[in-house]
Amino acid sequence: MTTRVLLADDHHLVRAGIASLLRDAGGVDIVGEAANGQEAVRLTGELQPDLLLIDLSMPGMSGLEAISIINEAQPKVRVIVLSMHISEEYVLRVFLQGAAGYLLKDSAPEELPLAIAAVMRGDLWLSAAVSKMVVAGYLDPATLLDKSDGLTPRQRQVLKMIAQGKTTKAISSDLNLSVKTIETYRAQIMERLDIHDLAGLVRYAIRQGITPL
Repeated sequence: MTTRVLLADDHHLVRAGIASLLRDAGGVDIVGEAANGQEAVRLTGELQPDLLLIDLSMPGMSGLEAISIINEAQPKVRVIVLSMHISEEYVLRVFLQGAAGYLLKDSAPEELPLAIAAVMRGDLWLSAAVSKMVVAGYLDPATLLDKSDGLTPRQRQVLKMIAQGKTTKAISSDLNLSVKTIETYRAQIMERLDIHDLAGLVRYAIRQGITPL
């Protein structure tokens, strides 16, 4: 069965290289190419691909924003992120937004068709270096907290929205609270949990079931 693929990357040579690699591997039909997030969203709606291969860092709408919109409007489209970023924060956020794979751009060429095959059968795919980093973070004894965290319902609500990648301004608007109030909640959450980085907050929210992965 042929997988219909949409490519989204702001570098034409990168898209051409990926397209060539996929054609050589077989089993794939490149149905379209996008140079930014807006085009990726539009073409996904128009072309209804089986799979979207998308870069995170693009001008205008980022890949992360595009994934969130596409996942809500076209939940059946599988998404693999192509990125140079190996940050745990990026990895957790793309999966929270609905991606099924995270592939580093310096991966071996043969990894791409393997990743596509995995996500198309319903599995998740992480490049080896990324997988080791995420697993190490989850196994760190210092981060293994229990549910008796002492957070108030409002603090847990704010934490969930932070973990989902929403900005302070967006949370403020959604909850009809001032930006300063949301900043205070965030500081209180970090102090209560003794977690002082965004990736740690996201990891904690997932582990505690505050937001699903």
